[in-house]
Amino acid sequence: MDIDNLKADLKERLTEARYEHTLRVTDTAIVLAETFHESVEKAKIAALFHDYCKYDSLEEMKKIIETNSKLPDLLLSFHHELWHGPVASVQIEEKYAVTDQEIKDAIFFHTTGRANMTKLDKIIFLADYIEPGRSFPGLDDVRAAAKTDLTKACYQAARNTVHFLMERNRTVYPDSFHAYNDLNQQVFGGIINE
Repeated sequence: MDIDNLKADLKERLTEARYEHTLRVTDTAIVLAETFHESVEKAKIAALFHDYCKYDSLEEMKKIIETNSKLPDLLLSFHHELWHGPVASVQIEEKYAVTDQEIKDAIFFHTTGRANMTKLDKIIFLADYIEPGRSFPGLDDVRAAAKTDLTKACYQAARNTVHFLMERNRTVYPDSFHAYNDLNQQVFGGIINE
């Protein structure tokens, strides 16, 4: 894949701020991949594509979700902020011939997470959350955990995200709950009864 051509395409598709975010996510994903022994090339490609469809029209994304059997209609019942990852996961195959399912899944689930996340899923999910341009409560703890424990850092990010949405009376996509529960079990070793 020609990364320079992809970056030129991203510059046209994204706002300047979102393009810069994408570059920071990519740099962060590379560091995480090196730290946790994952393919740097796969992490780089998934990170570059993670927001590929961020500014596609809602009507266009809705049509793709409705007509592509790889995308669950359930997405349409939730906030459109969740649509761009799944849509990108199918668009990059059509436009860039990216067929690596692990890369496509990492893009698909980068916003919500899921149960049984692969290491690459976790890296892209976390890189998007902790990239250096982000600033919000709880982020420093996640960044600290990300230096030594990928799963714990993802758990903290998932917990923070679910908490943030619930505090604002927003709906939570089922995969986000599944990610939280699965990561909780990985970190704490199963059901905890107090």
